[in-house]
Amino acid sequence: MNNLSRRALLAGGLVAPVALSACGKGPDADIVWRLGTNLPISHPLSARMKEAADRIYERSGHRLFIEVYPSSQLGTDADMLAQVRAGAIQMLSISGLIMSILVPQTALSGIGFAFQDRQQLFNAMDGSLGAEIKQALAARHLIATPKVFESGFRQITTSSRPINSPADLAGMKIRVPLGSLWTSMFRSFGAAPTSINFSEVYSALQTRVVEGQENPLAVVDTGKLYEVQHYCALTNHMWDGFWLMQNEEALNKLPGDLRDLVQAEFSAAADLQREDLAVLAETLPKKMQDEGLILNRPDTQIFRQHLRDKGFYAHWREQLGETSWRVLENYVGGLA
Repeated sequence: MNNLSRRALLAGGLVAPVALSACGKGPDADIVWRLGTNLPISHPLSARMKEAADRIYERSGHRLFIEVYPSSQLGTDADMLAQVRAGAIQMLSISGLIMSILVPQTALSGIGFAFQDRQQLFNAMDGSLGAEIKQALAARHLIATPKVFESGFRQITTSSRPINSPADLAGMKIRVPLGSLWTSMFRSFGAAPTSINFSEVYSALQTRVVEGQENPLAVVDTGKLYEVQHYCALTNHMWDGFWLMQNEEALNKLPGDLRDLVQAEFSAAADLQREDLAVLAETLPKKMQDEGLILNRPDTQIFRQHLRDKGFYAHWREQLGETSWRVLENYVGGLA
């Protein structure tokens, strides 16, 4: 698994911190870019991007240095998005579901209960669905690297009761990130979705401001949410990926060989990071059980049918457009 060992992932869930700039590299570079992300450098996504940046520096003959700024050092997602659009930073790694506020098509990969597994998902994201999203980003002068990075399938944790069917969500106050895709889906289940900053989620769960939350298991693990939750339903209800976007003007200013090098190295990094997440997907359920969470695997077809009956898919087909929706259904079958 290259520099990030399988043993490290199995042992700690995430990887050990990686230095932002090794051996003082960078000042002698002809071109210096900045890459912002909201994830810590210990997360496989940030770590793999840092590795790619180091390789680009070496393979370019020290002509291009990309400095990685993790943990929202360059500002919030909204701040960094404004900066990359203005050219103040050259690269941004951001959740497609968050990005959908500006580019609605990036929500296509997160439609509730659409994808059955990772293979189906990546067939779509490395195929015409990913191309549809990248085309929409390019229309905003944001050029995505060829392959999307993975955040993972999201699961539901609760303090009060297990979730086996949509009826179990009725009336539940559940924390969700800010975004209409989350709120509309959980409202379709009769829940009361509440947007809370992630930094406040632990205390909100601890004080019962909300009963539950939803996130990939890696986030449940690193946030120690298992300490204030009792149940975890492995619903895989939404998938989220991180697009690595480049300012179009900055990219076009690079010599052709450097443009090719950047795309190739970050594509290779995305493949490695996906392998990292696949390991976590295998190991984290047992770790969560060892931490005291009671896990269950609901029948997801019941949830999908409920969303269909409530008009959730019809609503999002209208929001995202018939053409984009057909591309999604080419991979996952009829939804609405």
